[in-house]
Amino acid sequence: MRLAGLLGACLAAAAPAVASQPLSIAAAANLTQVIGALDAGFAAARPDVAVTVALGSSGGFVAQISNGAPYDVFLSADMGFPEALVASGHADGASLTPFAVGRLVLWTTKPGVDVSGVRAAVQSPAVRALAIANTRTAPYGRAAMQALESLGLWAEAQPKLVTAEDISQTAQFVETGNADAGFVALSAVLSPKLAGKGRWVEVPASLYKPIVQGAIITAHGATNPASAAYIAFLHGDAARRALEAAGYGIPPGSGGK
Repeated sequence: MRLAGLLGACLAAAAPAVASQPLSIAAAANLTQVIGALDAGFAAARPDVAVTVALGSSGGFVAQISNGAPYDVFLSADMGFPEALVASGHADGASLTPFAVGRLVLWTTKPGVDVSGVRAAVQSPAVRALAIANTRTAPYGRAAMQALESLGLWAEAQPKLVTAEDISQTAQFVETGNADAGFVALSAVLSPKLAGKGRWVEVPASLYKPIVQGAIITAHGATNPASAAYIAFLHGDAARRALEAAGYGIPPGSGGK
């Protein structure tokens, strides 16, 4: 289903004759800071649809959906996880669409820790614990590993690494001081809760593969008209503004109408 088809489905779903259904969304943990704004924007357009959201690791959601979890839409931290659901027959490949590009930063809340750059932090004696999301199941963790490898620092960083389940837990480790510094999403440090707390530097995008986040309709959500409406909403102006304000990039051809 191309964008034009999704927009058509959105309009059809908005028609009074179509009975609305509740919409259940599984969202990657990195979207914690922006999901409220996205849901508010969708609610303004579709007040007849009751939306529930679960936040967690993208890899964990793939396992849940594959085992029958009744989510209608999956907002992944990358494109690979939804593609895995398509391959296993648990999602509609025609509905898969990129909607945001994540940005990685190195963050600390501890005075005296040098975060002027990735190398400086890894090699600083003041950084004894460096938080990173799970490199197997969390795309932001994988991006951090790629950045360290690009700089030839992966082996040197190993003794300092503290692995979190997902990017939200990584931020918690840094915020609470359980890690001296950590690789987190830009959206986290720009959030109202953390804005102005500590110091951070953006990791150059050239050091890791783009974190292109994908949205897809699951097999469970294929019969729910609100699923296509939400996917189409992600390409509209309201969603674009919310995502950019939260520190995300917009994939080419995916921004507003």
